[in-house]
Amino acid sequence: MPASIRDVAQLAGVSVGTVSNVLNRPREVSADSVSRVNNAIEQLGYVRNDAARKLRAGISSTVGFIVLDGTNPFFNDVVRGAEDEASQGGIAVLHGNTDEDPQRQAVYLDLFEEQQVRGVLIAPHGDVTARLTRLRARGIAAVLVDRFSGDGKFSSVSVDSVLGGRLAAEHLIARGHRRIAFVGGPFDVRQMTDRLAGARAAADNASTHVDIEVHPTSATTVAEGVAAGLRIVERPRHEWPDAIFAGNDLIALGLLQSLKIDGRLLVPGEIEMIGFDDIPFAAAAAVPLSSLRQPSRMIGRTALRILLEEAADPDSIPRQTVFQPELIVRASTGG
Repeated sequence: MPASIRDVAQLAGVSVGTVSNVLNRPREVSADSVSRVNNAIEQLGYVRNDAARKLRAGISSTVGFIVLDGTNPFFNDVVRGAEDEASQGGIAVLHGNTDEDPQRQAVYLDLFEEQQVRGVLIAPHGDVTARLTRLRARGIAAVLVDRFSGDGKFSSVSVDSVLGGRLAAEHLIARGHRRIAFVGGPFDVRQMTDRLAGARAAADNASTHVDIEVHPTSATTVAEGVAAGLRIVERPRHEWPDAIFAGNDLIALGLLQSLKIDGRLLVPGEIEMIGFDDIPFAAAAAVPLSSLRQPSRMIGRTALRILLEEAADPDSIPRQTVFQPELIVRASTGG
């Protein structure tokens, strides 16, 4: 059984309070007592329970991070950025994947509340304002990640997805495409709604008529992209789009797998395509994929920094940090 602080006090011949002072405020203790306590600690191999001490003081050394899709390399990079920032302050990041399931999201929120983490970073599914308000009432800070806080009640770190959608569609329109399919979803994920809105704005502002045809998916996965691609090639040829804007790169990679006829890939010869996120696999695809790049690690670092600042100062004013996406052109749109 591990030695306790009482064991140290008994061996050193001092009170438990004196041992605590040696550990936390050694300048307030006599040199003799410090020496006796340190000798007892060494003999017993005592290891202080720093986590419990911080918890009693209301200062946890952990933060929670809830992401929409743990299989998406974009979110993996965002978490890595948060971990890089946290490690500088001796903070551990505990993260959970909801798979876009609101029930799993609620379970993780309950768990982090029970663990009394210092704060929660969340890429949310649906509206979580009421739930995060409850966390804040219990002294747990919360920051939205990859989601703009429209009402300004919580700090958020995001990328301008409306701008990204507009840049993607403008790129396709500039290449002469007039029948553009948007393949993405689900649309209770705000980023998908914003990207589609940006694409439609670009079509509305084009000098010639441009159709944006929506092909909804139930998830942001490769499998959903494959299924959408098969539905497209099963249609009569005159109904095919001449370009596709995929809601994220995983969907785009699935589309690339399925947009084939007799083994011949239709991209980019007959259908050009652009994705969103610029995950590492985008450049390494069979046809290197054009995409809208998000500064994923910077998003994570920034969100963690803001979270710790708000945990230290609960009265701080929420701030909205919005990064700009960058258009990356590759072979799938003639780059």
